[in-house]
Amino acid sequence: MTESVLERNAEIQATPGSGDKLLRKIRKYTSRKYTSEDKIRIVLEGFRKEISVADLCRRENVHAAIYYKWMKDFMEAGKNRLKGDYMREANSSEVKELRKENEKLKSVLGDQSLQIYLLKKSVAD
Repeated sequence: MTESVLERNAEIQATPGSGDKLLRKIRKYTSRKYTSEDKIRIVLEGFRKEISVADLCRRENVHAAIYYKWMKDFMEAGKNRLKGDYMREANSSEVKELRKENEKLKSVLGDQSLQIYLLKKSVAD
């Protein structure tokens, strides 16, 4: 019993900067990850003006600065979409398929290059 208390105390020993490290670690593990659907729902709820942004942020446990960043991102995405910028990021399965296709095409190109080289060599002889 005494050893476990001593071990705990050894872990808690303060060093310069250890408090900051501990706080960063706590924030990292306790921060909530919001899905894009949650962000959109919260921003749209703020647009409706049924409750104040401060109350909305308090209810959703979001800092007001984060809410306004999400709102800015939401507005920028809408503006880009209306301008006709339809670029989107490829998902991982699309990237894998494109890489496979690229490898096949490189292989075919290499085979054709080799055949052309051999034909030129046979004609030159």
